[in-house]
Amino acid sequence: MEYNTSRSKMNISEYGRNIQKMIEQIMSVEDPEKRNHLARATINVMGQLNPHLRDVNDFKHKLWDHLFIMSDFKLDVESPYPIPSRETLTKKPEPLQYSSNNVTYKHYGRHIERIIEKACEMEEGKVKDALIKLVANHLKKSYLTWNRDAVNDEEIAEHLSILSKGKLKLQDDIKLSHTTDILSKTKKKKFQGRQGGNKPHRNRKNHQS
Repeated sequence: MEYNTSRSKMNISEYGRNIQKMIEQIMSVEDPEKRNHLARATINVMGQLNPHLRDVNDFKHKLWDHLFIMSDFKLDVESPYPIPSRETLTKKPEPLQYSSNNVTYKHYGRHIERIIEKACEMEEGKVKDALIKLVANHLKKSYLTWNRDAVNDEEIAEHLSILSKGKLKLQDDIKLSHTTDILSKTKKKKFQGRQGGNKPHRNRKNHQS
């Protein structure tokens, strides 16, 4: 009788003891050509025992990787794929590099800050002045969207100056969109969005009449 304590370790138990024995038998074959032939036959059997792997991308590649893992990386056969090593499987992934976007005002977001950075690089003129007004109106809209508190143009101008590190100035004679207009447009868009998914269908008889 064969006891579990006397058996070799199974690195991947899903394939069962018989596949493990087949791989160990292949390792004892001296003829390289015969080893390769037996390895390919074993791969086919492994695929039949685990049909769910066919839904996995490159399932053949995964089967070959499992073959080498089950042999404890000692099987000497030719593989159609790069042969894995113990080091590659135990190697820890590199830590993800998160972008350090230190957003000054979260309710404005990082994208508007990038637009402001580009605006700072522009030459002085009407185009730049128009962009500054556009950005300032967007800041006011974003502020009211998230805060719902009244905000005056002077405060928005101050935020613009802070975000641009003093490079962009909102001219005193520039009037931004009124708070009431911004809130009413936002409310109207939300209302239309709710209504858009619940439009009544015309009755065919009424439509024909």
